Amino acid sequence: MPFDQDGVAPITQDMVMPGETYTYRYTVTEAAVGMYHAHAHGDIAVPNGLFGTMYVGDMDLPAGRTISGFEIPADLELDQDLPMVLNDAGEIGLSLDGKSFPATHPITAEVGDWIQLTYFNEGMQVHPMHLHGFEQFVIAKDGEELDQPYAADTILVGPGERYTVLINPDQAGTWVWHCHILNHVESAEGMFGMVTALVVQ
Repeated sequence: MPFDQDGVAPITQDMVMPGETYTYRYTVTEAAVGMYHAHAHGDIAVPNGLFGTMYVGDMDLPAGRTISGFEIPADLELDQDLPMVLNDAGEIGLSLDGKSFPATHPITAEVGDWIQLTYFNEGMQVHPMHLHGFEQFVIAKDGEELDQPYAADTILVGPGERYTVLINPDQAGTWVWHCHILNHVESAEGMFGMVTALVVQ
């Protein structure tokens, strides 16, 4: 993986102190999907939001293939390519892309769109991600394309893992998208935390 070459303070570089900068330069040799985050004080920094996502190049799409009995169009083109960062600790708490419901940002699409989404788990727990109404076609894990993509209703994303999925919403409506550990999304007072919506128009 091209992202794990260096950059662990104080072992391979000096600490980057407040007000300072540090530039990483490296040669990328393959397409990849990665996360970057702090290692010094990572137990505090990462749960509180010191992380980001990184994409290099494009993965091959499974155009023209049959996945779990579903035919993927030979002329497949993406309408959206999105990250969804999962978290469960620190000041951010149970969140998607740094926000908890009802502040989470719904994903909007047109009927028939093809969406590629990558789950990034920067939290400390597993999160089984479930989308109502539509299959998730799992095409890559940790940035590595799968030889045998598969369809899934719920995808268990462990800490540090990345799963890339294709979604093809073919019915209009507002569809709930959430972690299926239900106390991460519901309480006696209603929805909170790791839940958003796919709004199909």
